[in-house]
Amino acid sequence: MISTETQKDASSKPELYTVLTTGRILHLTLKRKWFKMIAKGIKTEEYREIKPYWTKRFKKFLVEQPFDYIIFKNGYAKNCPEMKVELLGIEFGESKVDWSGEQQKCYVLKLGKILYCNALM
Repeated sequence: MISTETQKDASSKPELYTVLTTGRILHLTLKRKWFKMIAKGIKTEEYREIKPYWTKRFKKFLVEQPFDYIIFKNGYAKNCPEMKVELLGIEFGESKVDWSGEQQKCYVLKLGKILYCNALM
């Protein structure tokens, strides 16, 4: 969900509104450590465990209609930091210890360009 501050700013800048609202979007919440790493361009993959919840959620991407972007949020508040990132693909693989805390088989979400970020780094 786009914050009201962002909506106000976006209404005065049509190109920002277009970037925030077009395409199929996957919404994910991250801990601050991982959010900062992605925002700084250090982490280029995001991981999700292979569990029924994620399998069902990614099924449309893998079979029917792909997601175009991911909106990452750092928290659940209305005005929490968020960024919109291109989603290049979802694969099965293993997580990198430096980017996940432990190595395990998981879904690997390949990240592209950061299109928008309102986080103060």
